[in-house]
Amino acid sequence: MAIYIDVDKCTGCKLCINSCPYGAIVVEEGKARFTDDCTGCGACASACKFDAIVLEVTKKEDVDPSAYHGVWVIAETHDGKLADVSLELLGQARVLAQDLGTDVSLALVGNEVSGLVPQAAASGADRVYLVEHEVLSHYRTGPFTDVLTGVLNTYKPEIVLIGATPMGRDLASRIAARIGAGLTADCTGLDIDPDEKLLLQTRPAFGGNIMATIVCRYARPQMSTVRPRVMRKIEPRQDAKAQVVRVDVNLNEKSVLTKIVEVVKDQAGEQVNLQDAEIIVSGGRGIKKPENFALIKQLAEALGGALGASRATVDAGWIPAYHQVGQTGKTVQPKLYVACGISGAVQHLAGMSSSDCIVAINSDPDAPIFNVAHYGIVGDLFEVVPELIKQLQQEFGD
Repeated sequence: MAIYIDVDKCTGCKLCINSCPYGAIVVEEGKARFTDDCTGCGACASACKFDAIVLEVTKKEDVDPSAYHGVWVIAETHDGKLADVSLELLGQARVLAQDLGTDVSLALVGNEVSGLVPQAAASGADRVYLVEHEVLSHYRTGPFTDVLTGVLNTYKPEIVLIGATPMGRDLASRIAARIGAGLTADCTGLDIDPDEKLLLQTRPAFGGNIMATIVCRYARPQMSTVRPRVMRKIEPRQDAKAQVVRVDVNLNEKSVLTKIVEVVKDQAGEQVNLQDAEIIVSGGRGIKKPENFALIKQLAEALGGALGASRATVDAGWIPAYHQVGQTGKTVQPKLYVACGISGAVQHLAGMSSSDCIVAINSDPDAPIFNVAHYGIVGDLFEVVPELIKQLQQEFGD
């Protein structure tokens, strides 16, 4: 990424000075000029009303991959804690870094988040790039994009991983466009090509009917958003410590276009926290009608688990969307997943195939769900499920 000032258009208005998070612009003799502290983050280009600041994406043939090193995770935080998806990505980052012979870094952006460094170290980070400022207390597209673009341009990681969450999807696309990086969205698998040492990024394609593996040969860094619950956290590293690199920024609340007035939590989503559930019982079209979800819910309650559903049942209006498991729903990784009347379309498998133990109940012995199930019951779910509930109640009580 290249950035320069068209002095013929520059009016010396100083709007760019207020927008720069790194204090890298001065106005001399009525014209703006970048100092050596410029990171090329591009914040000033958005602020300039006269199109005097120009961003140019580096041509792929001009990118030197050897200048980029390390596997990075961009952290997401909630209520003062590292999000589970960030911890999962740190675990996967260690696997990738080992194959590349490099280290793992976490970009931690927020306000008063330095207390999360020990957890980051225990979860796999060798280094933490720490950016703290009150303007960064809550996620907002503009300041987070500006700050992280500058950090990535300065330290040049080879691989950048971000959770495929609402924040991650918004942020990753902005950063990738700003720095001219290659981005693969909604990955369910990451690996390193043993010969070319490139990141192999696997994701569902064509509506989930195939799994595509994408390689970014030229642009850097190689960027991926990864769905929660498809990677595994590592066992905490005892006594692990991470080097902390503090990145100072100078942000002005007045230059941020969006304001957070109030944070309102989605109460509906809290009713069913599928991604944290250790046991999930899901129903599909095989339950025949919406009233029969009561039977599936009864089995879930007998097991002490949560109620899930396939996309087909959600699309049919049988159950609210926050129960949906699959490519367009929640990606889950429970200890036990029980699929009742679910055939096993690839879209559904993409959301639950990483479960520790999968039990499938289906009357069709050729149903694809049996290809991923650890245990399969071929039979009428309206006979099997009541018997399972009966046995569980006899064993553990009502």
